[in-house]
Amino acid sequence: MKSAFYLFFTILIFTNCSKSVFVTPQGDFSEEKAAAAPDYSKSFYWAALPTKQDEADKTPKGIANEQANAAVDVFFMHPTIYTGKEGDDQWNGPVNDPALNKRVDESTIRFQASIFNGVGKVYAPRYRQAHINAYYTQDKAQAKQVFDLAYADLKAAFEYYLANYNNGRPIIIASHSQGTTHSRRLVKEFFDGTELQKQFVAGYLVGIPVLKNEFENIPVCQSPTETGCFVSWRTFESGHNPSGFTSDKIAIVNPLSWTTDDQKAPKEENKGAILRKIKKVYPALANAQVVPNKGILWTDKPKFFGSFLLKNPNYHIADFNFFYLNVRENAKARAAAFLAKQ
Repeated sequence: MKSAFYLFFTILIFTNCSKSVFVTPQGDFSEEKAAAAPDYSKSFYWAALPTKQDEADKTPKGIANEQANAAVDVFFMHPTIYTGKEGDDQWNGPVNDPALNKRVDESTIRFQASIFNGVGKVYAPRYRQAHINAYYTQDKAQAKQVFDLAYADLKAAFEYYLANYNNGRPIIIASHSQGTTHSRRLVKEFFDGTELQKQFVAGYLVGIPVLKNEFENIPVCQSPTETGCFVSWRTFESGHNPSGFTSDKIAIVNPLSWTTDDQKAPKEENKGAILRKIKKVYPALANAQVVPNKGILWTDKPKFFGSFLLKNPNYHIADFNFFYLNVRENAKARAAAFLAKQ
């Protein structure tokens, strides 16, 4: 029974839910109807802090959580977890909902934010995330209000972090999916051409299109140890050309070779992926290739127990999972290169 349980969830994380299973909030967006804003002076409103025990502390077997002695900070913005349930009337997920917070902690914080406990002190704020259907609604004006409210929380969290936690330390910005929708804006506002840019180690802005010229003063990374730059990718099964937004203007960096060329990095260069058990690492699970002029990353269909059931060629939810140890080691390499220049 236990093995069947893990097989089910292994398949689930690589299968995007159709929009029909999401429960759209009743009525229109109303800021007055939204849950109260987080108070970031309270640790409850942080999914991860280096001073408390949380899911970002988890590591694969034999790998240490190095936050205690880390010389840099990581500010992580999580993806969309709020998909709604019957009776919801809020377009932004309430940060005081225990069930929603548990889903956040046991998914994105455990499997994505934990990557960075090998390089920095991890800060991951809870925020009134936009409902998943904010990406699909035809009411773009309302969607903007929903995303603006979510960003306002993250901006407030980052300002609190700067004033109370950072103390002039180097910073890595990391994000996935909706987190990257907001991190693009945050990097522009706080780092791009500002005094704070001197503290910017790198950005791992993954899962949402980021343009090559998104920032005026922060380029796309071109090598594994370049600093002051950003990386981004969106993962699909090899051969699949998504009908969504593709363009040669979108930045894509190969998370195995850490270059932007279209040379396929073989799976033997993949040091370890994570599926549904944080303790178990799967080396050589996935290769990686930048697709020229498309702004996407291809990987051959991975092989693991139950992978024959994978039908969806969009591997969005595994953007970080497939390359877990490579991202972890690359973040450490960039941090070391940054610190060596100080």
